[in-house]
Amino acid sequence: MAALALGVSACTTAVAMQPATNAADPHCADVTVRLPPDIDDLPKRETTAQATGAWGTPTAVLLHCGVEPPAPTSTMPCYTVGDVDWLVDDTDDPEYRFTSYGRDTAVTVVLDNTVVAGISVLEALNAAVAQLPVTGACLALEDVEPR
Repeated sequence: MAALALGVSACTTAVAMQPATNAADPHCADVTVRLPPDIDDLPKRETTAQATGAWGTPTAVLLHCGVEPPAPTSTMPCYTVGDVDWLVDDTDDPEYRFTSYGRDTAVTVVLDNTVVAGISVLEALNAAVAQLPVTGACLALEDVEPR
């Protein structure tokens, strides 16, 4: 929970965050202006870094736009929620990390699964993240050619 602990404070001051490597990508501005004002009754918080978002007091959801797009992988499940594909990393359960897949630039969302459900967060962020140009998609097992 170290990533989420950065935004925890007694009052609703800005959440201290670091920008992703490619946060200045113009596509991230398209994402940022479309971030929802709340997610599952968790209010959006002000952040200290470009192309970021945070929700909840204490902070339960963190978003970074401009992370390096992930390479294809068979070790993490890939799910489509709305118009966006997401790789899911649950190795730090109950902290879940979702990274958009098949987009020109990528978004990572880290959430506390004891506070909010991943599907609710991804559905709430769909309109914002769907602004990123598509370069690929998740493949179902039946879509893969046998060797």
